[in-house]
Amino acid sequence: MKITTWNVNGIRAAAGKGLYEWTQSQMPDILGLQEIKAKTDQLSDSMRSFMDYQAFFNPAERPGYSGVAAYVRNIEKFEVGVGLGDARFDDEGRVIWVRTDAFRLFIIYFPNGQRGQERVDYKLDFYACLLELTAQLRAQGEQIIITGDFNTAHQEIDLANPKENQKTSGFLPEERAWVQKYLDHGFMDAYRVLYPDRVQYTWWTYRMAARRRNIGWRLDYFLVTPELMPKVKDVVVHDDVEGSDHCPVTLELDLSV
Repeated sequence: MKITTWNVNGIRAAAGKGLYEWTQSQMPDILGLQEIKAKTDQLSDSMRSFMDYQAFFNPAERPGYSGVAAYVRNIEKFEVGVGLGDARFDDEGRVIWVRTDAFRLFIIYFPNGQRGQERVDYKLDFYACLLELTAQLRAQGEQIIITGDFNTAHQEIDLANPKENQKTSGFLPEERAWVQKYLDHGFMDAYRVLYPDRVQYTWWTYRMAARRRNIGWRLDYFLVTPELMPKVKDVVVHDDVEGSDHCPVTLELDLSV
Protein backbone atom coordinates (compact mmCIF):
# COMPACT_ATOMS: atom_id res chain seq x y z
CA MET A 1 0.00 0.00 0.00
CA LYS A 2 1.20 3.50 -0.83
CA ILE A 3 0.09 6.66 0.99
CA THR A 4 1.23 10.03 -0.33
CA THR A 5 1.04 13.39 1.41
CA TRP A 6 1.49 16.70 -0.40
CA ASN A 7 0.95 20.30 0.63
CA VAL A 8 -0.04 21.60 -2.80
CA ASN A 9 -0.30 25.30 -1.85
CA GLY A 10 -3.57 25.63 -3.79
CA ILE A 11 -5.15 22.64 -5.51
CA ARG A 12 -6.28 24.63 -8.54
CA ALA A 13 -2.80 26.04 -9.11
CA ALA A 14 -1.22 22.62 -8.55
CA ALA A 15 -3.62 21.03 -11.03
CA GLY A 16 -2.10 23.27 -13.69
CA LYS A 17 1.41 22.26 -12.63
CA GLY A 18 1.12 18.51 -13.00
CA LEU A 19 -0.55 17.37 -9.77
CA TYR A 20 -2.84 14.85 -11.41
CA GLU A 21 -0.34 13.73 -14.05
CA TRP A 22 2.17 12.96 -11.30
CA THR A 23 -0.49 11.18 -9.24
CA GLN A 24 -1.39 9.07 -12.27
CA SER A 25 2.28 8.09 -12.65
CA GLN A 26 2.46 6.97 -9.00
CA MET A 27 -1.08 5.77 -8.24
CA PRO A 28 -0.95 5.87 -4.44
CA ASP A 29 -3.79 4.10 -2.68
CA ILE A 30 -4.40 7.21 -0.60
CA LEU A 31 -3.39 10.73 -1.59
CA GLY A 32 -3.64 13.33 1.15
CA LEU A 33 -3.48 16.99 0.19
CA GLN A 34 -3.06 20.04 2.39
CA GLU A 35 -3.64 23.74 1.72
CA ILE A 36 -6.12 23.10 -1.06
CA LYS A 37 -7.31 26.73 -0.66
CA ALA A 38 -10.68 26.12 -2.34
CA LYS A 39 -14.30 25.37 -1.55
CA THR A 40 -15.64 22.17 -3.06
CA ASP A 41 -17.87 24.07 -5.50
CA GLN A 42 -14.77 25.82 -6.87
CA LEU A 43 -13.25 22.52 -7.98
CA SER A 44 -13.59 21.19 -11.50
CA ASP A 45 -15.31 17.88 -12.19
CA SER A 46 -11.91 16.30 -12.90
CA MET A 47 -10.65 17.37 -9.46
CA ARG A 48 -13.72 15.92 -7.74
CA SER A 49 -13.66 12.70 -9.76
CA PHE A 50 -10.15 11.68 -10.80
CA MET A 51 -9.61 8.27 -12.41
CA ASP A 52 -10.85 5.55 -10.02
CA TYR A 53 -10.27 7.63 -6.90
CA GLN A 54 -13.03 8.57 -4.51
CA ALA A 55 -12.40 12.17 -3.43
CA PHE A 56 -13.22 13.81 -0.11
CA PHE A 57 -12.66 17.44 0.88
CA ASN A 58 -12.62 19.48 4.07
CA PRO A 59 -12.27 23.15 3.09
CA ALA A 60 -11.84 26.00 5.55
CA GLU A 61 -14.71 28.36 6.33
CA ARG A 62 -12.49 31.23 5.20
CA PRO A 63 -12.22 31.37 1.38
CA GLY A 64 -8.86 30.68 -0.23
CA TYR A 65 -7.30 29.38 2.97
CA SER A 66 -6.10 26.06 4.38
CA GLY A 67 -8.27 23.02 3.59
CA VAL A 68 -7.42 19.34 3.17
CA ALA A 69 -8.43 16.50 0.85
CA ALA A 70 -8.21 12.72 0.61
CA TYR A 71 -8.27 10.66 -2.58
CA VAL A 72 -8.81 6.93 -1.98
CA ARG A 73 -8.62 3.98 -4.39
CA ASN A 74 -8.13 0.24 -4.24
CA ILE A 75 -9.42 -0.06 -0.66
CA GLU A 76 -12.54 -2.17 -0.32
CA LYS A 77 -13.80 -0.96 3.04
CA PHE A 78 -13.06 2.43 4.56
CA GLU A 79 -14.62 5.32 6.42
CA VAL A 80 -13.86 9.05 6.09
CA GLY A 81 -14.39 11.85 8.58
CA VAL A 82 -13.22 15.39 9.24
CA GLY A 83 -12.05 17.50 12.14
CA LEU A 84 -10.90 16.97 15.71
CA GLY A 85 -14.27 17.71 17.29
CA ASP A 86 -13.29 21.24 18.37
CA ALA A 87 -14.80 24.13 16.38
CA ARG A 88 -11.82 26.33 17.21
CA PHE A 89 -9.72 24.15 14.92
CA ASP A 90 -12.31 22.55 12.68
CA ASP A 91 -13.49 25.83 11.12
CA GLU A 92 -10.05 26.10 9.50
CA GLY A 93 -10.39 22.82 7.57
CA ARG A 94 -7.20 21.23 8.88
CA VAL A 95 -8.08 17.56 9.37
CA ILE A 96 -9.49 14.73 7.30
CA TRP A 97 -9.15 11.09 8.30
CA VAL A 98 -9.48 7.76 6.56
CA ARG A 99 -10.14 4.64 8.62
CA THR A 100 -9.41 1.21 7.14
CA ASP A 101 -9.36 -2.25 8.71
CA ALA A 102 -5.64 -1.79 9.42
CA PHE A 103 -5.31 1.82 10.61
CA ARG A 104 -6.78 5.28 10.92
CA LEU A 105 -4.89 7.83 8.82
CA PHE A 106 -5.02 11.49 9.83
CA ILE A 107 -4.21 13.90 6.98
CA ILE A 108 -3.42 17.22 8.60
CA TYR A 109 -2.41 20.76 7.80
CA PHE A 110 -0.97 21.87 11.13
CA PRO A 111 -1.22 25.59 11.95
CA ASN A 112 1.57 27.96 10.98
CA GLY A 113 2.80 30.15 13.82
CA GLN A 114 4.54 32.83 11.79
CA ARG A 115 1.83 35.48 12.17
CA GLY A 116 2.67 36.00 15.85
CA GLN A 117 2.53 34.54 19.34
CA GLU A 118 -1.25 34.14 19.27
CA ARG A 119 -0.93 31.73 16.35
CA VAL A 120 1.98 29.91 18.01
CA ASP A 121 -0.27 29.32 21.03
CA TYR A 122 -3.08 28.18 18.71
CA LYS A 123 -0.65 25.80 17.00
CA LEU A 124 0.48 24.28 20.30
CA ASP A 125 -3.14 23.87 21.41
CA PHE A 126 -3.81 22.06 18.13
CA TYR A 127 -0.92 19.67 18.79
CA ALA A 128 -2.35 18.99 22.26
CA CYS A 129 -5.89 18.39 20.99
CA LEU A 130 -4.74 15.92 18.34
CA LEU A 131 -2.49 14.04 20.76
CA GLU A 132 -5.37 13.65 23.22
CA LEU A 133 -7.68 12.36 20.49
CA THR A 134 -5.14 9.85 19.19
CA ALA A 135 -4.45 8.65 22.74
CA GLN A 136 -8.16 7.88 23.14
CA LEU A 137 -8.26 6.01 19.83
CA ARG A 138 -5.13 4.03 20.66
CA ALA A 139 -6.63 3.08 24.02
CA GLN A 140 -9.50 1.56 22.02
CA GLY A 141 -7.01 -0.53 20.05
CA GLU A 142 -6.66 1.55 16.88
CA GLN A 143 -3.41 1.86 14.94
CA ILE A 144 -2.74 5.45 13.89
CA ILE A 145 -0.83 7.18 11.10
CA ILE A 146 -0.50 10.96 11.22
CA THR A 147 0.70 12.65 8.05
CA GLY A 148 0.75 16.09 6.50
CA ASP A 149 2.51 19.41 6.87
CA PHE A 150 3.51 19.61 10.53
CA ASN A 151 4.86 23.16 10.07
CA THR A 152 7.70 22.25 12.47
CA ALA A 153 11.20 20.92 11.87
CA HIS A 154 11.86 18.51 14.72
CA GLN A 155 15.66 18.40 14.90
CA GLU A 156 18.62 20.41 13.60
CA ILE A 157 19.12 17.85 10.83
CA ASP A 158 15.64 18.75 9.57
CA LEU A 159 16.50 22.23 8.27
CA ALA A 160 19.40 23.80 6.42
CA ASN A 161 20.10 26.68 8.82
CA PRO A 162 19.16 25.63 12.36
CA LYS A 163 21.32 28.18 14.19
CA GLU A 164 19.79 31.12 12.32
CA ASN A 165 16.23 29.88 12.92
CA GLN A 166 16.19 29.31 16.69
CA LYS A 167 13.64 32.12 17.10
CA THR A 168 11.68 31.40 13.92
CA SER A 169 8.26 29.79 14.17
CA GLY A 170 8.62 26.30 12.81
CA PHE A 171 11.78 25.73 14.85
CA LEU A 172 10.91 27.28 18.19
CA PRO A 173 11.85 25.13 21.21
CA GLU A 174 8.21 24.85 22.30
CA GLU A 175 7.12 23.71 18.82
CA ARG A 176 9.90 21.13 18.59
CA ALA A 177 9.00 19.93 22.09
CA TRP A 178 5.48 19.12 20.93
CA VAL A 179 6.75 16.98 18.05
CA GLN A 180 9.00 15.24 20.56
CA LYS A 181 5.99 14.70 22.82
CA TYR A 182 4.34 12.64 20.08
CA LEU A 183 7.45 10.46 19.94
CA ASP A 184 7.50 10.21 23.73
CA HIS A 185 3.92 8.92 23.51
CA GLY A 186 5.08 6.11 21.24
CA PHE A 187 4.66 7.53 17.73
CA MET A 188 7.56 6.85 15.39
CA ASP A 189 8.84 9.24 12.72
CA ALA A 190 8.93 6.61 9.98
CA TYR A 191 11.35 8.48 7.72
CA ARG A 192 13.83 9.19 10.52
CA VAL A 193 13.66 5.60 11.81
CA LEU A 194 14.69 4.38 8.36
CA TYR A 195 17.13 7.19 7.59
CA PRO A 196 18.53 8.52 10.90
CA ASP A 197 21.34 10.52 9.29
CA ARG A 198 19.95 11.48 5.89
CA VAL A 199 19.60 15.18 5.13
CA GLN A 200 16.51 15.70 2.98
CA TYR A 201 13.95 18.48 2.90
CA THR A 202 10.29 18.75 1.91
CA TRP A 203 9.74 22.54 1.86
CA TRP A 204 11.68 25.45 0.39
CA THR A 205 10.78 29.12 0.48
CA TYR A 206 10.09 30.66 -2.92
CA ARG A 207 12.63 33.35 -2.08
CA MET A 208 16.40 33.41 -2.68
CA ALA A 209 16.39 30.45 -5.10
CA ALA A 210 16.15 28.27 -2.00
CA ARG A 211 15.00 25.16 -3.80
CA ARG A 212 17.74 25.28 -6.42
CA ARG A 213 20.26 25.72 -3.60
CA ASN A 214 18.47 23.12 -1.45
CA ILE A 215 18.07 25.45 1.52
CA GLY A 216 14.99 23.81 2.94
CA TRP A 217 13.13 22.31 5.88
CA ARG A 218 11.67 18.85 6.51
CA LEU A 219 8.11 19.71 7.53
CA ASP A 220 6.13 16.80 6.08
CA TYR A 221 6.06 13.63 8.15
CA PHE A 222 4.55 10.22 8.67
CA LEU A 223 4.18 9.39 12.36
CA VAL A 224 3.08 5.81 12.96
CA THR A 225 2.22 3.77 16.02
CA PRO A 226 4.91 1.21 16.97
CA GLU A 227 2.86 -1.78 15.82
CA LEU A 228 2.81 -0.35 12.27
CA MET A 229 6.53 0.36 12.01
CA PRO A 230 7.48 -3.23 11.03
CA LYS A 231 5.05 -2.90 8.12
CA VAL A 232 6.81 0.24 6.80
CA LYS A 233 8.89 -0.67 3.75
CA ASP A 234 10.03 2.82 2.79
CA VAL A 235 9.39 6.54 3.03
CA VAL A 236 10.19 8.33 -0.22
CA VAL A 237 10.74 12.09 -0.36
CA HIS A 238 10.02 13.12 -3.96
CA ASP A 239 12.21 16.22 -3.80
CA ASP A 240 12.52 16.33 -7.59
CA VAL A 241 8.76 16.96 -7.98
CA GLU A 242 7.78 20.61 -8.35
CA GLY A 243 4.39 22.32 -8.49
CA SER A 244 4.35 23.64 -4.90
CA ASP A 245 6.76 24.96 -2.29
CA HIS A 246 6.46 21.49 -0.71
CA CYS A 247 7.25 18.19 -2.40
CA PRO A 248 5.21 15.00 -2.02
CA VAL A 249 6.25 12.27 0.41
CA THR A 250 5.15 8.63 0.12
CA LEU A 251 4.85 5.96 2.81
CA GLU A 252 5.08 2.39 1.50
CA LEU A 253 3.46 -0.27 3.68
CA ASP A 254 3.28 -4.05 3.51
CA LEU A 255 0.18 -4.84 5.52
CA SER A 256 0.71 -8.59 5.13
CA VAL A 257 3.69 -8.49 7.52
